[in-house]
Formats: sequence, C-alpha cells, structure tokens
Amino acid sequence: MKNKKVNILFRFKNLRTTIMIPFLLLLTAAVLVFMFISVTQSRAMMMDTSTDYTSQLVSMINSDIDSYFTNMENIALLINSSDARTYLQYSEKDRNTSEYLNCKWRLESQFRTLRETRDDIYNIGILGLNGNYLINNSSVKINPNADLENMFWYKRALSGKEAMVYSHVQNVVQGEYPWVVTLSRPIVDPDTGKTEGVLFIDMNYRSIANLCEKTDLGSKGYVFIIDQEGTIVYHPKQQLLYSGLQTEEIGRILAQKNGSFSAEDGKRIYTISRSELTGCTIVGVAYLTEMMQRSDGMRNLLIMLAVLLISVAAVVSALLARMISDPIRRLGDSMKQIEQKDFNTHIENPGYTNVIGDLIRSFNTMVERIRELIRRIQDEQAEKRKSELSALQAQINPHFLYNTLDSIIWMSESGKNPEVIQMTSSLSKLLRKSISNDAEFVTVKDEMEYTSEYLKIQKMRYHDKLDYQIDIAPEIQRQSIAKLLIQPLVENAIYHGIKLKENGGMIRITGERDGDTMVIVIEDDGAGMDQETMQHLFDVQPEKDVRKVGVQNVNRRIQLYYGTQFGLHYESTVGVGTTVRVILPYREGTV
Repeated sequence: MKNKKVNILFRFKNLRTTIMIPFLLLLTAAVLVFMFISVTQSRAMMMDTSTDYTSQLVSMINSDIDSYFTNMENIALLINSSDARTYLQYSEKDRNTSEYLNCKWRLESQFRTLRETRDDIYNIGILGLNGNYLINNSSVKINPNADLENMFWYKRALSGKEAMVYSHVQNVVQGEYPWVVTLSRPIVDPDTGKTEGVLFIDMNYRSIANLCEKTDLGSKGYVFIIDQEGTIVYHPKQQLLYSGLQTEEIGRILAQKNGSFSAEDGKRIYTISRSELTGCTIVGVAYLTEMMQRSDGMRNLLIMLAVLLISVAAVVSALLARMISDPIRRLGDSMKQIEQKDFNTHIENPGYTNVIGDLIRSFNTMVERIRELIRRIQDEQAEKRKSELSALQAQINPHFLYNTLDSIIWMSESGKNPEVIQMTSSLSKLLRKSISNDAEFVTVKDEMEYTSEYLKIQKMRYHDKLDYQIDIAPEIQRQSIAKLLIQPLVENAIYHGIKLKENGGMIRITGERDGDTMVIVIEDDGAGMDQETMQHLFDVQPEKDVRKVGVQNVNRRIQLYYGTQFGLHYESTVGVGTTVRVILPYREGTV
C-alpha cells in the first residue's frame, strides 16, 4: 500500500514533468482565483454603480413629486382667499343677493380656469360647516351618502392642519367615484380664527403615475410610493397587491430612512428616498438579473483572459521546470551513493550555492533529526519496558496473595464453605485476568471487573471494615485502557487509607466522559495525606516509600502511553480521605 501511494504521487518518470505539472496546476489555480476575485469585484462594482444610478433616479422622482405637490399647495393657497371665506359665510336666505352671486361667479371662474389649464385637477371644492358648498361649479351636487366627517382629509383639515391623502376613491360628488389624490386645507376666518370650512383639490391619480413611470429601471423595475404610516400611495401593480400575488417589504422600508437593501428573495434591490416635504417615501425596485447584465459581458472577457494566462503559464512552467530539474537530477545522482547505508553518513555539498545547496543542507539536517528521534524512541522503549516490568511485578502483591490464602484456610477450618468458595472464585478470576492475559490494553469494563474481584477479596478479609461502590458510565465501558491502572490505586486506598482508620471506610469508584477525556475517580474516606506528602507524591525514590511506588508507576505508564497531558490528580485531607482522578483520552468507537 505504501509503495502504491508513492507511485501515485510520483507517477511521472521524467523529473521535469513531475515539477512542471504541480507548478502548472499552481499557476492555473492562481489564475482561477484571480478570475474569481475579479468577477466578484466586477459584480460588486456593477452592483454599486447600478445602485447609485437607481438612487439618483429615485431622488429625481422624489424631487419632481415634491415640486408637483408644492405647486398644488400654491394653488390651494390661491383658492383659499377672501372669496372662499365670504362664500361660505352666506346663509341660505342671503344667497340671492348680488354680493353672493358675484362672489360665487368669481370662485366658479377661478375653478374653471384652473381645471381647464390643469388637466391633472379632477375636482376643486370648498365645503362649509354651515352646509354651504361649491364643487367645480354650481351644477355639481354633493353626494348625500358621502360620510365627510369620517374622511381623513376632511377631519384633518377641520383640525387645523393641511392634509395630503393619496390613492383613494373620492365619492364627494354625486354619481362620480374617481381614483384621486386629495389635498385639503382648512378655511379659517382671520378675524375670529374660527374654521369655517374645508378646501380640497382632487388630483388625477394618473398624474402621480406619470411621474413615477418616466424612469428607466429596466423592463421589470418599477417605482412605488408609501406614506408615513406605510400605506401604499401609488403602485404600478396595484391589482397584484390587492389579490395578494405580490408583496412589498414595507416594514424594512419604514425602518430605513434612506439607502438601499436587498429583498429577502435575493432577486430585487430596494432603493429608498424619503421626502421631507410630504413625508412620503419613494421606493425604486430594480431586479438583480437586469442590473448584472453588463457584468456577464465582463465575466466572459475575464474567462478569455484566464485561458490566455493559463496558456502562458504552461510555457513558463515548462521553462522553469527545466531550470529546476537539471540540478535536482544531479543531486539525485549524488544521493544514490548513500543508499543501503546507515544514518551515520553525511552528504557532502558538491559546491552548489543556490537552492540545491539548501536542499543538501536540509537533507543533512533531516538525517541528524532522524538519528535524534531514533535515540529518543529507543530511550522511550527502554522506559516503557521498565514500566511494563514494574507493572508486572505490581500485578499481584505477594503479601496480598499470602493473606488471601491464609484467609481461605482460616475460613475453611471454620466451616465457612460459601465464603471459601466465593473468595477462591474471586482469587481465581483475579489471577486469570492478571497472569493469563498478555494484552497491554483492556476495556474499562474488564479493568473494573478485575478491580471488583480484588475488592471482593479485600472486603471478605477485612469483614465490616471495608465497603465499596463501582459506578461506571456505559459510554466509557468499551473504551480501551492500559491494563492494571486502577487496581494499584485501589490497593493504596485500602492499605494507606481505610486500613489506618479504626472503624473502616468506603471506597467509591466512578467513571464518566468529560468532552475529549474520560475521568475515573477513586475516592476513599480513609486517613488522608498532608500537603507535604501530596507535593512529593510523584518525585520520591521508589525504594523510600512503597505507597508512592504504585502511584508513580501508574502515572508514568499513563503518560508513556497517552502523553504528558494525561495522568493522576490527587486531592486529600488528613482525617477526611483521598480522591484520585485518573484522566485518560476518550476516543470515539474504541473497543
């Protein structure tokens, strides 16, 4: 398998080809990355340009609409004259006087002139609170079913404020229901300050549409208007909105004062311009497909440029490969001389001062590092063998075996045959697992079974002075663990913790996963250790403290097998007990 991988990597016999192909692939990748960045940047530039263009168009429409409404407000101010106030003040019994008729004639003439010169004005009217009114001319009758008091433009004018009501059906005139935009103003007596009536001008809805439709936002783009409350004033696709076939992102438009944003469908760009005069928001909608048409031409140009650059790269890579391969081939001829030799050899630099010389120096450095690694591996293997030897020696404590056999003899002489059978069975299982199994690693479950058999024997030997609990999480029971890591720690807990306690104690063994590690905890409520003993637990000479031999052995074995980031962690208080945490790696799928 290894040779197959090497052959795949160096499948070209010609060194020049081996160098040229990766170099060409690298240059090709660079060209493709350049093309991708260029296309992305060009699209971004096209997007910015199109957005700026749309913003200018929308601002222009906003300016035109502001000018249009300013003109209409000036007309409203012209109509809201003394004649209008005088006309509304006449009572019904005084409407046959010459003064009234003259005033009426002047207003009708003014209305007629404005309607004849402005085809965008549909209705001009004044409505008095006393019931007197004039709409266009005296022949026009007010709609008896019109609910004036609930019309927004009427109520707002009566409150003393000018109102601009957009896109609604006007039903003030009897028999007519035009789609209009209404401008209204209060008619106030300057002497008393009292509102006498309302002046209104109905503008043809089409006049607003003409202002919005004169822009070029592509074949699909359009402009619409909403008021301060989010009500659509004008929309070229009004019927689609009413039928629910099309929606607009009104909430986002109202939340954004000016600028542009992309629609949720990713197909449209909204450009916003808010009018300070009317409070309306002019919204231009452009489609990305149309905005990006010019970027497609740029993309095709970049593709042709990329093909040209790749062709040039092929020629350049062939020349560079030749320049590199010739000295490397000579270096290869020199390296063949050290084949079949050990790593104590050294390649002499044949005189190259360029990159070839660097390669030779790197090769010599690599050989030296390999020698160092070999020495380190040899040292680690020697240390591992020592640890394994110590582990084998610590598997069965001779005193434990003698005491267990003595206990069996004593129980047999006392006629405690069930206890004899149980202790003998546990000792048999203990010996079988520790001696007959040559494997260095076992599962956590097997290690716990071994430890459990050991604890059963000790519990029978110490009678009521020892109790234990084992609770290992199912998810770590199939994890691999170095053999005989837990039993020596349990043995220490018994002989140097529980045994020294007059009333005996409890040993609890728990295990669970903690992220990428698993933690097995051996906790006893025995004699405990002082801080000085804790500090030197891992650095004492083995022959000076038997208790610490097992601890040091287990910790070194863990670090030898798994790394220095794993090992034992002790916590202990004199008279309270000791807790040792065995921290090991957790590997998915380990059996």
